[in-house]
Amino acid sequence: MKKYYYTIGEVSNLLGEKPHVIRYWESEFSFLRPRREQGRIRKYTQENVELLRRIQDMLHNQRFTIEGARLKLKEERRRIRAGEIPKPKTNASPLNPETTRVLADLRSRLEEIRTECRRLREYKK
Repeated sequence: MKKYYYTIGEVSNLLGEKPHVIRYWESEFSFLRPRREQGRIRKYTQENVELLRRIQDMLHNQRFTIEGARLKLKEERRRIRAGEIPKPKTNASPLNPETTRVLADLRSRLEEIRTECRRLREYKK
């Protein structure tokens, strides 16, 4: 199920990064600004999550420095605004629908197992 907004904890789980890393990236990439709800709770859009995935890929896989990734993303944003390159498509999953369905089923089963483990752990206390 797609959501309109994600909390920092959900984004952290999606990316496999700690929340403090995501907050640090926000401070380093000025164009990454999630919406803030009451109590200063961050709400990330799907576009924010995709941008964070790109930042993560650039830093971890492509071995960019923070400064290098910032400059590259700023240049891409400038070229998109100027109409030189098309805007990258978001929500494009490299997985086929069947694989996506199987992964969703696995995720829900893992959540059930996790809940059961927590329940058992509380029972033993």
